[in-house]
Amino acid sequence: MAAREQYVPGPACGAQIRKDRGQNGQEKWTLILVRELRHSPEKVWQALTDPAHLREWAPFDADANLGTVGATVKLTTVGAPALRITETTVTRADPPKALEYKWGGFDMRWELEASGGGTRLTLWTNIGHRFIAMGAAGWHICFDVLDRLLSGTPIGRMVGPEAMKFGGWQRLHAEYAKQFGIETPNWPPNAPTR
Repeated sequence: MAAREQYVPGPACGAQIRKDRGQNGQEKWTLILVRELRHSPEKVWQALTDPAHLREWAPFDADANLGTVGATVKLTTVGAPALRITETTVTRADPPKALEYKWGGFDMRWELEASGGGTRLTLWTNIGHRFIAMGAAGWHICFDVLDRLLSGTPIGRMVGPEAMKFGGWQRLHAEYAKQFGIETPNWPPNAPTR
């Protein structure tokens, strides 16, 4: 895909973190990402819930549609070193406005709001503190892939270890880490930087 080879993600933006206390008093971190998409909430909703669409951009595959409250869906993490399947139950599905479920034990809350002929998409997800910048970089790229998919110019899913080898991911990771005040590992000197 020529478009994929030319893809360079924009700067880190639209993300924040929140620290709370869980039920047993431990720290609970939430990554909040906001992205303006050029597509209707109905179109974005389909991409968030339909297994065929998810296979094109999300970091997991779904064995059933996520668009119905009470639906039990198996989510398979793409690119995990070992097969990782999470069974989840959709706890909220208010098309095309809100969707909630768990992935890998972490809460996933999506909100869609009509905005200027498109959609303001907001994702809230719990994540371990040391993985926040990594998660922000990964979701940033996923949202770019989603936007291109919905525009009819797909560049193919980039997730997991494949995304981490991509120089744009490494730059985003460093930018989000700086934004959040988190230390980043030293990447090998021969890591790509496009």
